[in-house]
Amino acid sequence: MEKWKLPPDGGHMDRPTGIYLQTMTGKEVDERLKKNDLIILPIGSTEAHGPHACSGEDTFLVTRMAEAVAQKVGCTVAEPIWYGSHPYHHLGMPGTIVVPEETFAANLRAVMAGLWNAGFRKQILLNGHGQDYVIPMAMHQFGKKYQVPMLLVNINYWFMIKEYIRDKAHGGPFETPFVHGDECETSFSMALFPEMIHLEDAVDTKGESLFPPGHIDFSGSAYNMPIPFWQHVGASTIEPIATPEGVVGSATLADPEKAKPGISAVLDYMERLITEIMDKYPAGKLPPADRVTQRSPEEIEALLKGPIVDGGKHIYTVAYPP
Repeated sequence: MEKWKLPPDGGHMDRPTGIYLQTMTGKEVDERLKKNDLIILPIGSTEAHGPHACSGEDTFLVTRMAEAVAQKVGCTVAEPIWYGSHPYHHLGMPGTIVVPEETFAANLRAVMAGLWNAGFRKQILLNGHGQDYVIPMAMHQFGKKYQVPMLLVNINYWFMIKEYIRDKAHGGPFETPFVHGDECETSFSMALFPEMIHLEDAVDTKGESLFPPGHIDFSGSAYNMPIPFWQHVGASTIEPIATPEGVVGSATLADPEKAKPGISAVLDYMERLITEIMDKYPAGKLPPADRVTQRSPEEIEALLKGPIVDGGKHIYTVAYPP
């Protein structure tokens, strides 16, 4: 019997199933925090993924993963970040909504602050989109701005499962390397939310590189090449010119069975990560304040109490705007 049911019983964002913060009552949130004060924040995007796939694909990939894990470990999931930042070569594609990096980082910092103020001082930022270069910046800006005890971790799901997203020539399950809206990404989507994928409309394309081969990695950085795919501008033709279909690769080769081992590996790791965090720091416990901040003990104690407890303060007394 498989540990993780795929496709999962997903789509909880508007269902009162005790998974999402935004569908819980205030009383339910208070009870949850007593048992498990860790929250997963899925971070996705809205962008073109071809005639066969939905524009929320990157977001649904991580919300469905987060939902499955939350049902196992009892943590909470926040409603996702729907609009992301994008590498230069995505600029101009119809259906791709590009948020400037500065705006995206500011929004992310504000969400982290609000979740912290609500009592979720352990946060996992689960990213499903090629904005790897912005999220860590936002996290460290948050840390420098507030200097409060917390556990803040960023996961890009593909980094956990490089061997599961490679092509067969490199030991993976796919015929082609993972790029965008292609065999790999569509397979993962079909395994997690098949109701939103129409493979009969899939097309195959080929991206156009303008750089010598062997230097810049494919999506997911699965081949350990020296330069991640987002650390360049001008080394590939922009998407509206080279692949206006919204697919870079062979989407027609997609098969959910190819993705299931990789998804299971992601879920296994996240279950282990969250379980070990909560074992080390049960609900209400955090790394020692005197090891992670030089704010005065009195100030930290007031902030940790929260805004509606005698002697407590809200996080915005430290800094505003977030």
